[in-house]
Amino acid sequence: MSLQQEEAAAGQITADAARVYEAFFVPALFGQFAPWLVEAAGIRGGGRVLDVATGTGVVARAALKRGASVTAVDLNDGMLSVARELAPQVHFEQAPAETLPFEDQAFDAVTCQFALMFFADRVQALREMARVCHPGGHVAVSVFAPWEDSPGYCDLIPMLADIMGPEAAEALKAPFCLGGAGALESLLAAAGLDTATLSPKTGQIRHASLDGWLETEIGGWTLAGAATPRIMADLKAAAAERLGKYCNADGTVSFEAPAIFAVATV
Repeated sequence: MSLQQEEAAAGQITADAARVYEAFFVPALFGQFAPWLVEAAGIRGGGRVLDVATGTGVVARAALKRGASVTAVDLNDGMLSVARELAPQVHFEQAPAETLPFEDQAFDAVTCQFALMFFADRVQALREMARVCHPGGHVAVSVFAPWEDSPGYCDLIPMLADIMGPEAAEALKAPFCLGGAGALESLLAAAGLDTATLSPKTGQIRHASLDGWLETEIGGWTLAGAATPRIMADLKAAAAERLGKYCNADGTVSFEAPAIFAVATV
């Protein structure tokens, strides 16, 4: 596996890719889930919130809108550089989820949106989230359903395998790896959060066009450095036949994004 593919599997992206992520992925997908997760975590005005693996800070910003005092961490410099520009009111730190640099019970709620799958030690990360959460507070995490059950991706990933190779396809599968039956439950139980309530949540992915979908998916995520202009041209050429069913009459693209929310009271 190349360095770029290793970074992709670990969720690492450049600052340029982070800007594409914020400009296109957030409105296309992640932005709608952020207020839902904040609501699920019971975040209210005056509360102290920690957002773990904040990315470009979409959940942190949603918590700010609820009047919370927000701290956020991420391991990725590229993401944090964009997050700090967009929300200077948030206290951002570079830190791994497995060793959060905060005292016990420092926060009233802890959130983690679509990032648990990228942690080196997922159980330890969940334990850390529980450790820094005040008794009676909530730890709220979200993961995607399996890629095979996710419209759009169930067709995009095989196309990517054919054109970019199996390693690239595996990298794009990474965000979906905790959606299978029992996967998230077992992690929560191992972390002492076995009383968590799990519930399905379905969003909508929207892109301006097939080309826009591919440019966002590749350029705004972990494969940005691996997709040459020739590869992008080949992907776009294949998209009409293999992904055309997701196109609307006006040329826009939309499909459902099934996810799972887990909320535990500490």
